[in-house]
Amino acid sequence: MQNEYLVEIDWRGFELHPETPPGGRPIAERVSPARLPQLKQGLREFAASFDVNDLELRDHMPNTRRVLAIAEYARELGKLDTFRDAAMHAHWRDGKNLEHEQDLRAIALQAGLDPDATLQAMTAEPYLQRIDAIREEASQIGVTGIPTFVAGQYGVVGCQPYEVIVQMVERAGGRRRGA
Repeated sequence: MQNEYLVEIDWRGFELHPETPPGGRPIAERVSPARLPQLKQGLREFAASFDVNDLELRDHMPNTRRVLAIAEYARELGKLDTFRDAAMHAHWRDGKNLEHEQDLRAIALQAGLDPDATLQAMTAEPYLQRIDAIREEASQIGVTGIPTFVAGQYGVVGCQPYEVIVQMVERAGGRRRGA
């Protein structure tokens, strides 16, 4: 998108399930155990359509509040993209736990962050307040799922074909580079 259009991307981490307690909870509490294999297979097939073939689907859903606070810390240091990519890879491909300090330390190192400062950031009020503000903003604009893409007054919820995102950007006045 950024190669083709004059757009600025502002990624914001969003607590999809803020009610998830620290330590997380089994996915079977949200999805019936009978439906879970079908859901996992559907996710694997969906990921494969994007050439992601090593998806590690867990049976446990973590509380993401602290890792999102770390993402805000990384944003402040200009390392948001690097941290986000490392955290997503660790969770979805390597099966790491985004609540375990040892795993978070390794992710921080991979992203070029100081592990001790990173662990302090995950409980620091300024970053936790940002997470609350992002959740409030998302609620006000009607975010109901992830990912959600917003351009101007238009939005698209869920993983969508690239063409759908392009249509939204163009409706919002986005211009192609060189046009």
